[in-house]
Amino acid sequence: MENSMQPEDSPELQQLYRGFEALHLNPLWTQIGDLMPVHPRPRAVAHVWKWADLYPLAQASGDLVPVGRGGERRAIGLANPGLGGNTYITPTLWCAIQYLGPRETAPEHRHSQNAFRFVVEGEGVWTVVNGDPVRMSRGDFLLTPGWNFHGHHNDTDQPMAWLDGLDIPFSFQNDVGFFEFGADRVTDYATPRFSRGERLWAHPGLRPLSGLQNTVASPIGAYRWEFTDAALTQQLLLEDEGHPATVEQGHAAVRYINPTTGGDVMPTIRAEFHRLRPGTETPARREVGSTVFQVFEGRGAVVLNGQTHRLEKGDIFVIPSWVSWSLQAETMFDLFRFSDAPIIERLNFERTLIEATE
Repeated sequence: MENSMQPEDSPELQQLYRGFEALHLNPLWTQIGDLMPVHPRPRAVAHVWKWADLYPLAQASGDLVPVGRGGERRAIGLANPGLGGNTYITPTLWCAIQYLGPRETAPEHRHSQNAFRFVVEGEGVWTVVNGDPVRMSRGDFLLTPGWNFHGHHNDTDQPMAWLDGLDIPFSFQNDVGFFEFGADRVTDYATPRFSRGERLWAHPGLRPLSGLQNTVASPIGAYRWEFTDAALTQQLLLEDEGHPATVEQGHAAVRYINPTTGGDVMPTIRAEFHRLRPGTETPARREVGSTVFQVFEGRGAVVLNGQTHRLEKGDIFVIPSWVSWSLQAETMFDLFRFSDAPIIERLNFERTLIEATE
């Protein structure tokens, strides 16, 4: 939008601006189009990372880079090409591939930032959260809420890689971060099939009377693939039986929730899982806030601002705020999704536009 109300340039105006600069002031009238655009204009860009490119680099890191104090984690952050080299996938979210070699241990630490893990392939690693060993297996979604001590140990002779997601950029920009070292090892090397948190909390529709207080983050350490898969399968079966239970035709979706509140699993991150039947195409949409997807299984495509990107297992893509996107399924298409929706909604900035089809 053209600004026709700019003042005439003059020596007096230049002197005024020099006075502003000397006192660290900026006039709104020269910046309003940048500060208050008519719609979001994110610096972050839509981008796709191919798992076939990421995993070999993670393997090479395993051969060359030790894990332990100093670096803490062998994690490779995905840097959005529009954010000037910062290791941020969006202005609010951080995403990385973490790799742990055979019989390795990542030492314990804790931080203010909320974190999760999602496992696209493999098993054999336990993450120990506040002394509770949590098995990590294919399709599992695992939580490490802020200020919980956590470390990882690989109990096998095979390496394992997984997706990490955190709210590092949001906490960094708002200066809320704290970090503390824990034990150089982990506090429990047990390898139980189910963690203590799961044994207490992961029973559908049932809440222990010993835990009636609400918690900021979910007390469930791991959301198991067998339950996610069953929920998605039943949604599609109900649709087949003439009882639509999906958001869109041929599209099943679930949200991981905090059982103490019914809300999101963590205060800054929303997590979902989506399954599309072969041939399904979702309507193009724009949303305020940013989203990251990882393909769990199948083949398909994402259309980002009109450009089609083919996708396979493990591929990761980012959708910045107000970027147009839709999904297309070639086979049965499973995708894990996380976003900053809890922040956006709590601040009342949410807005969604479903684009009209021709």
